[in-house]
Amino acid sequence: MNIADIIVLLVVIAVIGAAVWIIRRNKKNGTCSCGCDCSQCGQGCQKK
Repeated sequence: MNIADIIVLLVVIAVIGAAVWIIRRNKKNGTCSCGCDCSQCGQGCQKK
């Protein structure tokens, strides 16, 4: 692997990590990834 491959890999890992962090934060705050209020949601994304 050269330096460019390593940089691209680190960027991809950072983007995936940020997406997971945002999803978990929204779930903890009672919102869904769709941005709606889960208390009104019938799609099963309510906080458990």
